[in-house]
Amino acid sequence: MAPQKDILEVRNAIKVYSMMDKFDAFDLESLCKAHKVLMKGLVDNPGALRRTSVGIMKGEHLAHIAPPGNMVYPLLMDLFKYLKDNNDLLLIKSCVFHYEFEFIHPFTDGNGRMGRLWQTMILKEYSPVFEFLPVETLIKEHHKNYYHALAQSDKPGNSTIFIEFMLEMINIALEDLLKTPNLNVRSSDRINIFKGIVGTNYFSRRDYLRHNKEISSATASEI
Repeated sequence: MAPQKDILEVRNAIKVYSMMDKFDAFDLESLCKAHKVLMKGLVDNPGALRRTSVGIMKGEHLAHIAPPGNMVYPLLMDLFKYLKDNNDLLLIKSCVFHYEFEFIHPFTDGNGRMGRLWQTMILKEYSPVFEFLPVETLIKEHHKNYYHALAQSDKPGNSTIFIEFMLEMINIALEDLLKTPNLNVRSSDRINIFKGIVGTNYFSRRDYLRHNKEISSATASEI
């Protein structure tokens, strides 16, 4: 049997992912509610933003000093304002949000899991098919590269390295998702996914068919 804490973590994660439709990706209060579900029984006051200072340790080394507790709320409000109002592609905004969320480190614990959950929440606004994107699994498989990308972005105070890493993870996850047997992907979702991969609003039917070998020419013509 696994330790009780590990079992509770899994149960909470299953519950919070099953409730994704009840949360608003663009709302801070909703994010706190999700954290409350995710960390119930694992921390004191789940869902509450931290008010104290915190440092993130990697072994015996201090890897990151998060902003002071009194800055957490205003920084998160600025981050959600960016998410709502900025004209960047939502795919890019999801990565920026993920990085900045980890930098702010708004909760005493569970920040990594929440950052990954909320990026999925944001991507789901781009296309419902992203709800099934196994980003969490891929990050676990590449966790060293994930934390390295975070650290490399921290040094210059620029999220570019982390954005590039996450876009690569999303690309791999999308490729795997489209190969999943019996997955019912709508044409509009498939097109949005392809746009996310090729990074352009313009592509030929030949390009589309070359990438989506499992669909017919007639289906491709629906674009």
